[in-house]
Amino acid sequence: MIELVSEERCIECNICVSVCPTNVFDKTSGGIPVIARQSDCQTCFMCEVYCPADALYVAPEVDESLAFSEQLLGENGILGSYREQLGWGHGRKSTAKLDGSYEMYKAMYHKATD
Repeated sequence: MIELVSEERCIECNICVSVCPTNVFDKTSGGIPVIARQSDCQTCFMCEVYCPADALYVAPEVDESLAFSEQLLGENGILGSYREQLGWGHGRKSTAKLDGSYEMYKAMYHKATD
């Protein structure tokens, strides 16, 4: 579930507002987007993946007893870590070559056309 919009990192591009399939965010005039409907979050990570500033944190599992501190997430390298693992973002290495599903597709395609 979406847990944080970093006030320090957000560049107010509103891409998260645009890519969210469940309309979790609201734009604000002259400020960062706000998490307006957190319970509607489907934990799809689309907002976090598309955020060019690594300013969002989506928790894969939520324990309501945990408090998500922007400072702690930043210090531990968690902000932006999901995009980094995907190879998204300037200066990051694409991980697409590690995906073996294309080889499976090629094998199935060749069987079907033989």
